[in-house]
Amino acid sequence: MKKLLSIILAVLAAQLIFAAGAKEFDSATLVVGAAPKPHAEMLRLIAPDLAAHGIKLEILEADDAEKLNMGVESGQLDANFFQHAPFMEAYNEEHGTHLVSAGRIHIEPIAIYSSRVVSIRDLKNYATIAIPDDPTNTARALLLLQTAGLIELAPEAGNKATLQDITNNIKNARLHAIPSEKLTEELPDFDAAVINGNHALAAGLSAARDGLAVEDKDVPYVNVVTVKEGRQNDPRIIALVKALHSKKIKRFINNKYPAGEVICAF
Repeated sequence: MKKLLSIILAVLAAQLIFAAGAKEFDSATLVVGAAPKPHAEMLRLIAPDLAAHGIKLEILEADDAEKLNMGVESGQLDANFFQHAPFMEAYNEEHGTHLVSAGRIHIEPIAIYSSRVVSIRDLKNYATIAIPDDPTNTARALLLLQTAGLIELAPEAGNKATLQDITNNIKNARLHAIPSEKLTEELPDFDAAVINGNHALAAGLSAARDGLAVEDKDVPYVNVVTVKEGRQNDPRIIALVKALHSKKIKRFINNKYPAGEVICAF
């Protein structure tokens, strides 16, 4: 009952923040770590809206998952905005952190890219394919390679698939797991690579234009605003999520990232 009451009070507080003319905070600063694209772009877009209600949004751009997550865990960051929920949950399991989602924002479908071929059919036997090395995105990449007809996975593997779950490597592809932030940089060294949306966007790649195969939009990999457990009911955090759920953000996504490159999850 007490927990329910605290949630209700927090929601009411956030509604007050966005009431016409209300300025509930006196120069309160909210420090959020974010990947450059599209996360930091969205945050910059809503910064004036939060400022109008007394919240100064300070954005720290980084592509380092360790830095962004440990920043939230240690309290150096109030929140971060760069990762999907399964990655966050796997990070908690591995590092003993206490990260939780404060709100679902968008999906960035991953895709298979290549600077050497223009079609999946053009990949030859023993093609080299780079995939992300963290367990969550390894599984995600393997599922996409299966959908593209390059491998078959054990039926029970699901979103925890590993290289050991490959039951049929149809083209005898040589898979190389490397850090996700290095994939765009090292793409020319491989016949193809499975690259996360935020890294692809930052490198000027378009899933719709350049992707040889693109993840279906009906996936659980929704990017979230991440906070340390207990902070999700902070009125400033609720105000941040509310601003990210605005029509302004929806218009921005639809206008800048057409053809399903970024998909609203609200």
